Amino acid sequence: MDPQQLESIEIDLLLEAIHRRYGHDFRNYARASIERRIRQFHAQSGCARLSDMLPRLLHDEAFFAGFVSRFSIPVTELFRDPQVYLALRRDIFPVLETFPFLRVWHAGCASGEEVYSLAILLEEAGLLGRSTLFATDFNDAALARARAGIYPAADIRDATRAYQRAGGMRTFADYYHAGAETIVIDGRLRERITFANHNLVTDGVFTEAHLVLCRNVLIYFNQTLQDRALGLFRDTLVRGGFLCLGTRESLQFSAVASSFEVVDAACRLYKRLA
Repeated sequence: MDPQQLESIEIDLLLEAIHRRYGHDFRNYARASIERRIRQFHAQSGCARLSDMLPRLLHDEAFFAGFVSRFSIPVTELFRDPQVYLALRRDIFPVLETFPFLRVWHAGCASGEEVYSLAILLEEAGLLGRSTLFATDFNDAALARARAGIYPAADIRDATRAYQRAGGMRTFADYYHAGAETIVIDGRLRERITFANHNLVTDGVFTEAHLVLCRNVLIYFNQTLQDRALGLFRDTLVRGGFLCLGTRESLQFSAVASSFEVVDAACRLYKRLA
């Protein structure tokens, strides 16, 4: 058996053991992505072979925590893809205004920048006061950073430009407190958001929502897992509710495509059919 086949067996064993020991199921993640992340962790683990990590993963929870952090998707920023936020403001918010209260679920929120961006838009639209935002991820370390709402001050210039391109109506500095090296998101935004651990692979419907956002997460799943996550989003949304995906993802060819109509194809905005 060649080394590549042996490595594939080792990875299968690692993923099965993690699922049975901790309940985290990475077996249906996109294979190329998961292999790359496991190799990266292995290179820093001090273990000679991939299979040598198995006892440590089973018995050393700190070692496992370092491993599982590799599978969270930390790539995020304030007002990332500002055209998406502009489309939300233009096409979705006028409909959301018709509801007496709003529930929003941001799945795979990572360190929280994008859910705070959404909260700012809701504030400017006069909707935040009647909105409850749930932001979830399976990475507890990322959730802790999100709850704190503390980000590098070095990023603020790019964030300000993105806020303006997203149709920002005020001065971006109104929404944070600046220090020498960091900014802290204003407390009135943070108090509207509930951060919680939720795993799209293993957990069920989180809440009933009028808007669900899950951006640039599904690209790391295979088709089976994508259909599972999209099914959760469909079942979470009220009829006539909206789904916002990343600009690299689509409902096309998914098992739930017939449950939605396209609102904005470029920004991947969809409306659940009644």
